[in-house]
Amino acid sequence: MSHIHYPFGEELPINAEAKPISHEVRWVRMPLPFALNHINLWLLKDEIDGVTGWTLVDCGIANTATQETWERIFEDQLDGLPIIRVIVTHMHPDHIGLASWICDKWSAPLWMTMTDFVLAKWLISPAGSSLGSIAGGGGAATHFSKHGLNDAADLEKIRARADYYSKMVPSLPPRFRRIFDSENLLINNQSWQVIVGYGHAPEHASLYCEALGLLISGDMLLPKISTNVSVFDSEPDADPLGLYLSSLDKFLPLPADTLVLPSHGKPFTGIHPRVAELKKHHQDRLLETMAFCAHSPKHARELVPVLFKRELDLHQLTFAMGEAIAHLNFLWRGGYLLRELCSDGVLRFSSLKKFP
Repeated sequence: MSHIHYPFGEELPINAEAKPISHEVRWVRMPLPFALNHINLWLLKDEIDGVTGWTLVDCGIANTATQETWERIFEDQLDGLPIIRVIVTHMHPDHIGLASWICDKWSAPLWMTMTDFVLAKWLISPAGSSLGSIAGGGGAATHFSKHGLNDAADLEKIRARADYYSKMVPSLPPRFRRIFDSENLLINNQSWQVIVGYGHAPEHASLYCEALGLLISGDMLLPKISTNVSVFDSEPDADPLGLYLSSLDKFLPLPADTLVLPSHGKPFTGIHPRVAELKKHHQDRLLETMAFCAHSPKHARELVPVLFKRELDLHQLTFAMGEAIAHLNFLWRGGYLLRELCSDGVLRFSSLKKFP
């Protein structure tokens, strides 16, 4: 039985509403044009250098619908106060996409981790766009073909998506303020601790306020779904799953009654059981992967329907491929699987020893 509780029940912010979580925190819910159809964004009452306003945590993707919704919120949901700081948890488009537009509009500084800022800058540059990311581009197509994705039509569509990231993140501010793991940010005279996690993004920043009993978890801790953990073509031998699982331990010292404000889904309490559920989820997927590779060498494309037992469109398939490779790499890096480059140019994995 799950011990996760949703204190707001089925209440959600309506379109263009900044719903109060407390006197100091408001919840905005923006639509997304994906299967994951929304993102939660957070407004924190703040004062910097004598100016009272709002610190915004995450921004939504850069498209007309999101921009128009923000305009309505700016007009009648901020009590006439400005945005005085923008904090971005990580570099994925739904979090950073409109950062440049919002920062410019309000002359507000961008605060985020160094690794994610630099990677985002690279992905929207001509060099980064030409290679692409896990969602598209020539590098992604080559990466997936090396892991068994050989459908010519799919690979061509992936190559054609080289501008996937830059369409949703068209620009970034030229400068930013770097935030660090364990740093304490002063927001409205309350201390918010930065908790950096790895695996989902290079250097993902969650924010915890002990005085308010709140954790803005970003994508590291979601109530219903497990966040995507993928191997990218730019770092093909990476072990993001190992990084993600160890990062979850950083949330265990937080009090059991902490209210988690996630990027997707509803605010919830139950950090400790949710961490346990996520760890078990991946443990089960790793056991399935080991069983699948036990009798003959397998590649990631063959593993996808084992881990994802539903129909996937091409967009979902790219992320499923990335996650399948992440599970294989975890077991390969741990010495449980043997990885071999076969004569057809495809990497295949076979069992070496029992897991765990």
